[in-house]
Amino acid sequence: MTNRIHRREFVKTATSGALGIGSIARGSAMESKIRMGLIGCGWYGMVDLKAAFKAGGIEAVAICDVDSQHLEQGISEIEKFQEFRPKTFRDYRELLETPGLEAVIIATPPQWHALPFIAACQKKLDIYCEKPLAYDIREGRAMVDAARASGRVIQVGFQRRQNATIQEAAEYIQEGKAGKIIQVDVQIHYEAKIPDTRIQAPPPSLEWDWWCGPAPMLPYSPSIGHIAWRLEAAYGNGHLVDWGIHWIDAIRVILGETTPLRIYAAGGIYSLKGKITTPDTLCAYFEFGQCPVVWRHRIWGAAEYDREVNNGVFFYGEKSTVVVTDGRWITIPRGENLERRIMEPSQSVDTGVRHMSNFLECIRSRRPPACPPLEAFQSTATVQLAMIALTTKSPVNWDAGKETIPDNAAAVKLLKREYRAPWSHPYTG
Repeated sequence: MTNRIHRREFVKTATSGALGIGSIARGSAMESKIRMGLIGCGWYGMVDLKAAFKAGGIEAVAICDVDSQHLEQGISEIEKFQEFRPKTFRDYRELLETPGLEAVIIATPPQWHALPFIAACQKKLDIYCEKPLAYDIREGRAMVDAARASGRVIQVGFQRRQNATIQEAAEYIQEGKAGKIIQVDVQIHYEAKIPDTRIQAPPPSLEWDWWCGPAPMLPYSPSIGHIAWRLEAAYGNGHLVDWGIHWIDAIRVILGETTPLRIYAAGGIYSLKGKITTPDTLCAYFEFGQCPVVWRHRIWGAAEYDREVNNGVFFYGEKSTVVVTDGRWITIPRGENLERRIMEPSQSVDTGVRHMSNFLECIRSRRPPACPPLEAFQSTATVQLAMIALTTKSPVNWDAGKETIPDNAAAVKLLKREYRAPWSHPYTG
């Protein structure tokens, strides 16, 4: 974790993804299709699989989910892209035994990332895994080690690495045109829509025990189940870990950083009490080697001064400030009466398809993908450390070499969450 990322690698690897869409589509006519499985075929699992179909050169031979309704809906969608029905499974271990399987997409809630990922590495399969890499930091380390031992192509779903706006702004900053970056502010404010919070029986199609898996088995309610798990501490660990991690990943790579040296966090549930278990209001301070990065969110629907920047990043440089959103980037020079410049990409690109295309092209070429596991681990650990700082109400000093938090026993304890029986945590260090 101590090696710094090459400052131009972000733009180079992301650009290769843009080239991948065409190369996969052309190559698929001459080469055999990649036989792919999907673990977790709910909302985003199907988004990822359909991105693979759009990129071209794959066939879905097996899908897995603990909700039979998801399986039925998944088959219906898959039949629009291929003539045969994939095999269906509840248990990911059975899916991994599918003859001829070459690659898998893992798009489960985070508590179900580590075990299928490591099992797929042991089966020598190529893997596309959704972010965050893991639920806890020790899981993430076990996954990185398994990936390295497997020698397979593994891509993690930080799709914003393929965003042309971010790529262009990254090049501008890395070329020094904004001057030395002194501070970065980042935020995603929105209004969370909370489903029914009443405890009730799970839907008949859903095996709730299996859905919870190695995580605590909480009483079911729609507010912590499908999709809504993102704001439940036991499963998704909150808005910063779920959505903010995309920007933290982009910032970290643009700045050439790995993980922060020190983290502070403060916040709580001020508007959505009784509805969620992670902060609706949060401020986290990441002290990286180059400069501080400050995260803020409000997810209870506050009226913004300017909605254009309720989802974006501010890079404050010695020469200019660079504002980056998903759709445009803006330079604001220091000094009076200097003209702002607004840049928008010449065309809109589906970053999910581009990121998946990069993965598929790398399977064929055996080159490293745009977001390998170690980089995903660094971004995931960064946001997880902020949640540890918040939970312990203490500063977290991160020793990246030893991957521990010195002189803070309460924080160290949160690096690993014990698994619910009969599952065993994969970290043995």
